[in-house]
Amino acid sequence: MDKVYDHKSVEEKIYKEWERKGYFKPEINPKGKPYSIILPPPNANGALHFGHAMFTVEDILIRYHRMKGDSCLWLPGTDHAGIETQFVFEKKLKQIGKSRLDFDQGTLYKMIWEYVEEHRGGIQNQLRKLGFSLDWSREKYTLDPDIIKLVYKTFKKMYDEGLVYRDFRLVNYCTFDGTSFSDLEVVNTEKEGVLYYIKFPIKGGEFITIATTRPETLVGDVAVMVNPNDKRYKGFVGKSAILPLVNREIPIIADEYVDPQFGTGAVKVTPSHDFNDFEVAKKHNLKYPPIIGLDGKIKNTRVIDGLYVKQARVKVLDLLSEKNLLVKEEKHKMVLRTCYKCKNVLEPLSLEQWFVKVNPLTEKAIKAVRDGKIKIIPSNFENIYFQWLENLRDWNISRQIVWGIRIPAWKNKKTGEWIVTEGEKPKGDEWEQDHDTFDTWFSSGQWPFVTLKTTKPGDFEKFYPTSVMETGYDILKAWVSRMIMVGIYITGDVPFRDVLVHGLVNDPYGKKMSKSKGNVVNPLELIEKYGADSVRFALVYGNATGNDQSLSYSKLDAARKFTNKLWNMARFITLCHPELISGSNSSSTEMPKQVRHDTQDLLKMAKNENDKEMVKKTQELVKEVTGYLDKYQFNLAAERLYDFAWHEFADKYIEDVKNRIDEHSFVVLSSLFLVQLKLLHPFMPFVTEEIYQRFKFGESIMIDKWPA
Repeated sequence: MDKVYDHKSVEEKIYKEWERKGYFKPEINPKGKPYSIILPPPNANGALHFGHAMFTVEDILIRYHRMKGDSCLWLPGTDHAGIETQFVFEKKLKQIGKSRLDFDQGTLYKMIWEYVEEHRGGIQNQLRKLGFSLDWSREKYTLDPDIIKLVYKTFKKMYDEGLVYRDFRLVNYCTFDGTSFSDLEVVNTEKEGVLYYIKFPIKGGEFITIATTRPETLVGDVAVMVNPNDKRYKGFVGKSAILPLVNREIPIIADEYVDPQFGTGAVKVTPSHDFNDFEVAKKHNLKYPPIIGLDGKIKNTRVIDGLYVKQARVKVLDLLSEKNLLVKEEKHKMVLRTCYKCKNVLEPLSLEQWFVKVNPLTEKAIKAVRDGKIKIIPSNFENIYFQWLENLRDWNISRQIVWGIRIPAWKNKKTGEWIVTEGEKPKGDEWEQDHDTFDTWFSSGQWPFVTLKTTKPGDFEKFYPTSVMETGYDILKAWVSRMIMVGIYITGDVPFRDVLVHGLVNDPYGKKMSKSKGNVVNPLELIEKYGADSVRFALVYGNATGNDQSLSYSKLDAARKFTNKLWNMARFITLCHPELISGSNSSSTEMPKQVRHDTQDLLKMAKNENDKEMVKKTQELVKEVTGYLDKYQFNLAAERLYDFAWHEFADKYIEDVKNRIDEHSFVVLSSLFLVQLKLLHPFMPFVTEEIYQRFKFGESIMIDKWPA
């Protein structure tokens, strides 16, 4: 064996051999208990980021259960990632002086498809570099035809059963990206804005002063509103105000929604551009057409038409000042709803969209966790899950983008009637398909069952519900909750038994990694320098499940040294080979047949008391590590293995054995080292396999038995 372990000469060779021999397939243990994990599909539009390295946790579980004899399926896939991918592609178009508006829907879709196909293979190779034992023969993609077919089927079923409906409602709309977003994709940004005090003339004389942060929407107002208990305005309710700039009469109404302490206690009501005003206006049966278009420009006013919102605000304030209606301005803390992609302020706009009625779905999803059918680990994330579902509004699933699964709904151009199909076009030229695509979360929310129903015959029946859904806490609401909602609805059962939540991996200074900050660390660069085993071990060592962590180069360096320590321990054992001790010149590293793969009968053959003591300690180690893995305490397992191998086994036991080596002690030494290799294998698969093969312990460590 070389003096120093060289990961570069080992990792690719070993991975190819594993894959060639079919070790990643559940068929390797055909009679074992089913154990399955569906890989959270990375976006197909680019390279992996460091967060994806946390899939290490899933690989630890799969390798552990595979060694326990379970029939393990870890199913890989990629996500078309609707708006994410189109946003990236539009930036590419901008570099060549083009935009999405320069192409028809079919052409743009084809261009994005070709762009994505260039990247998908690269993601596979990156996952391989990390040593992930995924069953590539079952890989799926959210735009696979058989996946789309099932997504259509779900939509049709929900529509037929009244869970999907079409309605004009306010949605979060980005006039820059040209699409609506769900509440989950909205970033609430606190900033210091301005509160404007504006006088509205009252019909017959007098004025009422309202306070607003959005004077530019004034021409779309339908009412002035006060609190019914506000004594200041008792005589105003029921009268009509004259809307400045357009001289339209609007009623003065009373509603308890108004906070008397806000501004003057009187506010304007703009239902087409404010979510709360929309609900209030429905209650009072008030309507007015929208005055902001999908392009972000003002329309339908005859006063400020054609101006963008910020320009319109300046113009309106100037006109109000000219008429002496602008009373004052004061600083005001406010929360802006911004687009998570481009950071522009979102507009509440009224659009006809498809919505999912969530109440019947959320009730069952909440009950599944409360009843223990699904466990969320760590349990403190349960409250986040419950709060989200208990307050969830009906889910807007329409997206005004090209890239994605086009909605199988058809409008009759003559009658305006809508019909929903499972993808087929209705007969007749009068039917036109909805141009919108599904919200990506609608298709990915079906991921556990649509993948297993489209891989190999019997997979769904054998592996559903899956065993674990392991993912970052940042998509617990966006994705996990929706998989549970839709999974229970379609299959009648939960999609997974456990939800295992990991934290974010931040940069070395504790800052979230982002391209805009320039602090993104490429996991492949670290693998090149430290080796996949070191990167994997460093990610779980010292970091409790669910907690954020900062990338630590000192941990990476320590993990690399640990890898070399294991290698040096193996080198020492080869030098203690009985044939070499007896004077033979054999250079074989094959272990004698009496090497034990378990510790049960090792005590019987151990003669030395120190050997017996180390066997007992190793037996206790097996129990500890097994217990930690069963409880998802990967950090404790890694820390215990590190401490035992380095300090108890290498520093103490090996130092003792080398002064008294004989055949009995050698068998104990090599057998106990084999046990540690097995325990470490889920964490550090490459170095453990390489040593295992060098010693010819068996066919492969990854299909060997977990120590007893």
